[in-house]
Amino acid sequence: MQTAPLDFRVATVADTEQVVALMRDFYAEDHLVFDEARVRRALDALLTDPRNGEVLLWLNEAGEVVGHAALAMGFSLEQGGHFVLLDELYLSHAARGRGRGKQALAILEQRANARGVERMRLEVNHHNELARRLYLASGYVDETRGLLSLPLADRLRDARG
Repeated sequence: MQTAPLDFRVATVADTEQVVALMRDFYAEDHLVFDEARVRRALDALLTDPRNGEVLLWLNEAGEVVGHAALAMGFSLEQGGHFVLLDELYLSHAARGRGRGKQALAILEQRANARGVERMRLEVNHHNELARRLYLASGYVDETRGLLSLPLADRLRDARG
């Protein structure tokens, strides 16, 4: 398998519509709820304040955008302070294969390292075995924990209602 080159550029506010479209495709494929208002608020915070992280746009050999990734800053005592969450990694179907996923991870790890963090974390859905294999083969460790979430906005709305 010959490695196909993968390049990137950092997304800006001017890329919002393109990133939202990519996110819509990613969420549909990964069976995630796409709440456009919530997505846009979070994306705006990421694109306007580099302290929150960054969004990369993946480019193919012709310079066309073929996917995106989002790195978000987090903080945890257990993780030793700041860490980077690889929040999203998406390559369109046409851009997959030929080593691009591994290239994307290497680029993201370099970007995280440049932020001075010692740890990068990610989430992978149970049904996405292909992505899981890529992450494990790239050195990520399954810490055998479950991720639990509580939608606070719903709870607060119910309490007020």
